[in-house]
This record gives sequence, C-alpha cells and structure tokens, in this order.
Amino acid sequence: MAQSIVNEAVNEAATESAQEFSGFAANPAPRLVAQYERIAKQEMQALPFYHASMPIVAECVLFEGQWLGCVLTPWMLSVVVLPGPDQLWPVRSSSERLALQLPCGNLTFMVGALSETGQLLACSLMSPIDPHLGADEGRALVSNTLKMLFSLPVQQGEGGVNLSRRRLFSGRRGDPVGDTQR
Repeated sequence: MAQSIVNEAVNEAATESAQEFSGFAANPAPRLVAQYERIAKQEMQALPFYHASMPIVAECVLFEGQWLGCVLTPWMLSVVVLPGPDQLWPVRSSSERLALQLPCGNLTFMVGALSETGQLLACSLMSPIDPHLGADEGRALVSNTLKMLFSLPVQQGEGGVNLSRRRLFSGRRGDPVGDTQR
C-alpha cells in the first residue's frame, strides 16, 4: 500500500519552527463550508467565472492523523489537508509548496490560509468550475474525488509485475517487468 509522507513533512518542519498551531479535534468540513460561504458573498460573487448555482461542499476524513478533504465552491475544486487531532503544524510562508504522497499518487499542495481555520494545504483540481456542471454533479464530484484520493494508482502494462526486492535492485535495462525467472 502507498505510504504517505504527510506526517513526516509536517513533523519535520514542526521541529524547525517555533511558531506552531494546533490541529482540529473535530471534522473541519463545516468550518470550511462556513468560511467559503462568507468568501463567496464578500469577494467572489461579482467575478465572471463564479458559478452561482454551484453549492459550497466540503468533506474531510482522518488520514494518518491529518484531515484530508475535498472542497467545492462556485469557483474551484480543491483537495485540502489540515492538521488533525493532537497535531502541531508549523506556521509556513504563504504559497510554499509541499509534495505529498497519497494512496492515489503524489500531489503538490500550496500553503494557504483562511481567517478562521488558519493555514491549510490546498491542491487545486479545477479552477474555474466548469459552467455546465450541475449542483448534484458537483456534490457527487466531491465524494468521488475523496474516494479517489484513497485509491491505489493503476499501472498500465502487460503481464505480471514482480515486486520483489531482488528484482528491484538487480533489474537491468531491457529486462521485462514481469520477469520472475531470477
């Protein structure tokens, strides 16, 4: 199974920084929705790409001690990571980038901040939102995206895959991937 580096990246940086903030004991999805609703009303409604019929939806689940989620707004779809219960995250500079390995593969996140939740990691998947996407499709997209984050990456190819350590370290250029004769 894919190994996440979320905890390692967060914990390593926490030891280097004196400024830290605590994680969320409860699911932060309702807070995210409330904040994005305020942002929508105060800052985004007048923009030409604002999709007025799209709801604001957030779903988060605990993954390796951190909150991993998906957020849909009338202007974007993003994957987010927030600190989980008993976590301390360092305060980072805005727009700093972190590459994290999730079960679905590697994603690059940007450090962002919201007034009420503080800093979070965000990876934009769609911005702006497709104007032909309906509200129900948007809600389904959030749930399906979150499920896909936990899916193992699919590798295309013929034959079996030899995952042995011996094959990994003794393979030569041109050896077939599925070669198990060693």
